[in-house]
Amino acid sequence: MSRIAVVAGASGFVGAALVRALGEDGYEIRTIGRSGPARWDDPASVARAVDGADLLINLAGKSVNCRYTDRHRDEILRSRVATTRALREAVMAAADPPSVWMNASTATLYRHAMDRPQTETEGELGTGFSADVARAWEAEFFAGDLPRTRRVALRMAIVLGDGPATNLLFRLARLGVGGPQIDGWWFGHRRYRGIGPSPSGDGRAPRHPTRGRQRFSWIHLDDVIGAIRFVRDRDDLEGPVNLAARATSDNRTLMATLRRIVGMPVGLPAWRWMLEPAMWALRTEPELVLKSRWVVPERLEAAGYTFAWPELEPALRDIAGRAA
Repeated sequence: MSRIAVVAGASGFVGAALVRALGEDGYEIRTIGRSGPARWDDPASVARAVDGADLLINLAGKSVNCRYTDRHRDEILRSRVATTRALREAVMAAADPPSVWMNASTATLYRHAMDRPQTETEGELGTGFSADVARAWEAEFFAGDLPRTRRVALRMAIVLGDGPATNLLFRLARLGVGGPQIDGWWFGHRRYRGIGPSPSGDGRAPRHPTRGRQRFSWIHLDDVIGAIRFVRDRDDLEGPVNLAARATSDNRTLMATLRRIVGMPVGLPAWRWMLEPAMWALRTEPELVLKSRWVVPERLEAAGYTFAWPELEPALRDIAGRAA
């Protein structure tokens, strides 16, 4: 009898790769989404999908690759908390609940860090919109008592693969604007203000004098899949787990590496006053490249996980080769 894996949010590039990988592992795959046999607007179908499953993985949530308008901000939060709550209620009600439930989270939960890396045990949580979304997401995930289900929050760094973040970075490099992105002055706005039941921060968009040295934490898509398989098979891992390569880069090094890969000798630097209108035109947010994310995989490394792609340049060259 084959094992059963439930994947919620399987339509994104991480979800699609995960479904393929679990199929190769011999799982019968059940998906939950906006359409299909198990739908978010049909709680009974979600309950049927979850009951009897061996493994549950939730990647559902509106993409953050958008402008943080009030409507988008509300949907980014709602889509994560509501889907996680629906799954938790289904697991609680299941006669035969999954033994392992992994829920997506984000390394953006941690503060802007230039002084030291953020780990699961000693990391400091950030403030403002993105951190508040992550905090509410994990609070919903870990709520209640599920004695028969091990829960792991996957705090993912930026995933390198055929996704929006990687594609944007390669695009900037190819256009000759792949120099460092430098924080600085811009008109005040409140798109990054806190959200949820206890909004954090002062409501203003942060500015940090990083001079393009803001840290860049990342993980190759292959290692996302590898880490999920590793966590699945390790009964001693539960709670938050950082999904990030140890070799954290910085923005200047990242952009120089991208230029080498695409063969672009020129990379014009971009200050915030240049980034803001450009990101408005691209319908995304400067936070992607300006926030210093310095996250390391303390728990994965302690448990013995070996990264397939531990260094940035080989990882990026692999991604570029697959897209060619």
